[in-house]
Amino acid sequence: MPKILIVEDDANLADIYKTRLIAEQFEVVTATDGEQALSWAMKEKPDLIILDIMMPKISGFDVLDILRSTPETKDTRVIIMSALGQDTDMTKGQRLGADKYLVKSQVTLEDVVRSVREVLAKPRPTEQPPAQEPPIQQFPQPVQQPPVQPPTDQPSVEQPPTQQPPVQNL
Repeated sequence: MPKILIVEDDANLADIYKTRLIAEQFEVVTATDGEQALSWAMKEKPDLIILDIMMPKISGFDVLDILRSTPETKDTRVIIMSALGQDTDMTKGQRLGADKYLVKSQVTLEDVVRSVREVLAKPRPTEQPPAQEPPIQQFPQPVQQPPVQPPTDQPSVEQPPTQQPPVQNL
């Protein structure tokens, strides 16, 4: 069962999202501010974080920036769900590494559930394999050329034996 962390300072909204996601068979934990969100993200290791932007203590943008620069959470999937719907806010969310950006006033609960499923279906970025010793470099072997043979398509010419003139006695 995938675990979702909802980071929302509005208790009513958090409760609505939590109730619906639990009904959809997700395990859900909630945080009410950015500081608590970072603590829960490290402790709970959620599969997905639904992150508000305007929150007390640490903004959602700062939370996302910290998540992406922390090795333990850098690959955690994040959906920003905010009242901020300006292009500059959406661009900033994408630049910081959000998997999806939803504007609260433009989505239904069905849209949220669909987005959660879509983002969870995406593979996580692959992690680097552990360092291994580099392979021994092998240099190419020189190519050995066969000995040069005379062309065989011409008939061979046999020379008659040379005769030496007889030696005369004087």
